[in-house]
Parts: sequence; C-alpha cells; structure tokens
Amino acid sequence: MNEPLLRIHNLSVHAAGRALLREVNFSARAGECVALLGPNGAGKSTLLRALSGVAPVARDTVWLRGRSLENWSAGELARFRAVMSQQSSVAFPIRADEVVALGLPGRRAGNLHDPLVGELLEWLEVAPLRARAYPSLSGGEQQRVQLARVLAQIWDAEGPRLLLLDESTSALDPAQQYLTVEKLSALAAGGDCLVVLVCHDLALAGAFASRVLMLQDGVLVADGTPDKVLSPRRLAEVYGLDSCRVDLDTGTSLHIHGALRRAPRPPGRSPGTR
Repeated sequence: MNEPLLRIHNLSVHAAGRALLREVNFSARAGECVALLGPNGAGKSTLLRALSGVAPVARDTVWLRGRSLENWSAGELARFRAVMSQQSSVAFPIRADEVVALGLPGRRAGNLHDPLVGELLEWLEVAPLRARAYPSLSGGEQQRVQLARVLAQIWDAEGPRLLLLDESTSALDPAQQYLTVEKLSALAAGGDCLVVLVCHDLALAGAFASRVLMLQDGVLVADGTPDKVLSPRRLAEVYGLDSCRVDLDTGTSLHIHGALRRAPRPPGRSPGTR
C-alpha cells in the first residue's frame, strides 16, 4: 500500500504545565474521512492545531507525505494542506465570492472570475449569496463560504491532499450539516484527499466517517470504524452516557437512546421555591 499521507508518532502537547495531548499515535491515508470525537477539553482542537503547525510539537512527531513537519516550508504545505479553524471572522464588508477567491493558490488568488470560485459556491449551495457582503450572512452561510475558500486552496493540487476542519459545520442547520459532511465524505472517498474533521455530533460521525478517533483527557482511547468505536460501553466511559443503545444503520445514521446522568438541582434552591 502507499505510504500514509499523515503519520503521528508519540505526539504530546503541553501548555501551562498541563498535558493537552499525551503520546498520540496514528496514521491515515488519502481516501479516508476521519472524525475526531471526544468531550470538551479532550484535545481534539489541540490535535488539529498540531497538525496544522499552530501548536508547537517535538521534532519527528508529525509526518506529512513521508517528511517530518518541520522539514516543510509554509509555501510547500499550502499546496496540499488546507485548514479551517473554529473561528474565521471577516470584519470588513467583503463579498462572499471575494472571500472564496482569497483561497485560490498562487497568482490565481483574489481572481473573482476564476471558474473554481463559482463551482465551489455552487457545490456548497451558496452560489446565490456570492454578491452578498460576508458580514451580512448567517453563521451557517459564513461557514459554507469559508469552507469554499479553504477547498479552493487545494482543489486543483497534484497528489494527495489534506483537509483539516475544526467544527466546520457547527453553525449549519441539521439538513445542511448532513449534506455538507456527506459531500466531504464523498470528496475523501475519491481517493486523493484525506479529510480530518473535529465533530461533536456522534450521529453525523457514524453516518459519514470512514474512521473515528476518540480522545479523552488528551489520550487516544479508540481508533476504528464507527461501528467499533461508537459502542455503548465506550460512550458510557467517555461521555458519561448511561444505559444507551446504539443502532448503526449502514449508510444512513446512528441513533442514540438514553440520557446523561441526572443533573443535580441548582444550588441554594429546593423544589417548589420561588
């Protein structure tokens, strides 16, 4: 088989004397859609920042295309690796299509008339918004425009591509959320793109991810297909879901029945008080 596009070896990240990630190991190839799951503070965004070069990492812990991360220049990485963070704000009244055009590589950057700008807006179903001022768009519309910008960076790249997404669909309504992740999954399934996305929606990951990595307290506690990782026992251990049942309908969705542990009453109040 071909060499992994991404390889992580004993990756640890510390901040303020605290371990955010502890000896994480895994590798992934183009053709996979990998969902990073775990409760708040588990290390998902930290892992994505490490892969994108934002969080400092030790030498020879992150490898891309068989080369250690520190041996790549920013320009080289930009040709095949694209990153969408949780927050991508634009304060001035730039048009939606101008935002997408900013993601175009090289001398194409900023060209509103590049056919790819319209194609990506159409693919993500925001083409009617292309002339709108970006700040006037809803949160979900802005996310899709930003996703189009990120995709524009690597869409025509040669060789395997890496797309890193940190909760890139969190502001979308359920229908658009599923549709967008389905498109990203199909993009990965084409064989020349590895999609790694941070996600909180277990059903979404179960429906479209080809692989799930689950983090807890900075440790990779599970790595496998959704039906193997999203088990009642694992969800109880990691999320505190009691007495849940998971039904994974192949190719459709995942249903979770059950609830979190009963919440305590607010302090200083008792039932019936006003």
